[in-house]
Amino acid sequence: MSEYKSSEDISRIKNYIKIARPDHWIKNVFILPGLALALILIEMPQDWGSFMIKLAAGFLATCFIASANYVINEWLDAEFDQYHPTKKYRPVVSQNMKFSLVMAEYAICIVIGIALSLAVNRPFLLTELWLLVMGVLYNVKPVRTKDVVYLDVLSESINNMIRLLLGWFIVCENVYPPSSIMLGYWLAGAFLMAVKRYAEYRMIGNPEIAGSYRKSFAKYREETLLCSALFYALCATFLIGIFLLKYRIEYLIAMPVLFFLFCYYLYIAHKPDSAAQKPEKLFREKKLMLLVAALVVLFAVLTVVDIPIMKMWETAFFIPTGH
Repeated sequence: MSEYKSSEDISRIKNYIKIARPDHWIKNVFILPGLALALILIEMPQDWGSFMIKLAAGFLATCFIASANYVINEWLDAEFDQYHPTKKYRPVVSQNMKFSLVMAEYAICIVIGIALSLAVNRPFLLTELWLLVMGVLYNVKPVRTKDVVYLDVLSESINNMIRLLLGWFIVCENVYPPSSIMLGYWLAGAFLMAVKRYAEYRMIGNPEIAGSYRKSFAKYREETLLCSALFYALCATFLIGIFLLKYRIEYLIAMPVLFFLFCYYLYIAHKPDSAAQKPEKLFREKKLMLLVAALVVLFAVLTVVDIPIMKMWETAFFIPTGH
């Protein structure tokens, strides 16, 4: 009897750990581009030991703040997740979980996240608090931006831009990254999120059930989700292009690979039970990971290799005219 009770207790603990979604911590690699950007544009650390400690603290802080957001997301979405084909099996929906313990877990994640943020610097801490506030605005009534058509995508994807800033502030706390890359990163995240919505909507396959699962789905259609994803992709690549032209013209060579990456991600969304619905499982898409790796390597090479012929794009050409 005691063994059964012990097994039951372990199962309950696992459920509380599960709603914090530690398997989603992989998403926090999105802080790395911000970190790399700061290293390229601003400066290299003088003390690499101290830098690595700040990086570890910053990454874990982001993981715990993100987990705090996931905890309230799971609790507040329980009444809607019952209409989703797979999310209806989440612990908050299918198990008898206590509100007091869920809120205690939420508070613990926040305390750990803030404590770790203090080991980095003040701008990093304030940005982590911004990430936390976005979780409240996204999930909690009366605002609950996830229920508002289009705003649901834009308010969730702004977390991408926040993660870019978090990576940047690990390296540099006195200046901000260029606005073009911040906005471009945000809208690239909006593209990913719109494609995720598109894949979910297609999988559910019933507009009425989709609207019961997510209120914003009541006003979406496959066509509008697809068109919005295209709009976000165009805006993102335009803004990223501005950044590349201004700061490192050689990076333009990598743009076709970035375009293909966007296209392939949209292709993945059409697969049954698409990984686009579950970004934490995207690493299983080998071709996608190869594309990402190729893009990273290409950017790394173009960071250190000058291509003089590319400079012509920075110069105005004047064609002499006869009189």
